[in-house]
Amino acid sequence: MNIERLITMANDIATYFTVEPDHATAVEGVRDHLTKFWDPAMRRQLKAHLDHGGEGLNPLAREGVEKLVLPPASGS
Repeated sequence: MNIERLITMANDIATYFTVEPDHATAVEGVRDHLTKFWDPAMRRQLKAHLDHGGEGLNPLAREGVEKLVLPPASGS
């Protein structure tokens, strides 16, 4: 998937959680959503983008992506 689209989607998710008064809960909400509803390949692509600077990710999205635990890539 196009990385710009993934960034937009991750930022939209983070925006939803900005109303959460507890910051740690908001970060966990972003991470949990990405884990439950995103394909592993999408999560790997977004995590790789973060590893290369994460340009375009808002701070809450960035923190949620940092907390992702990725499954091993298939075929490895």
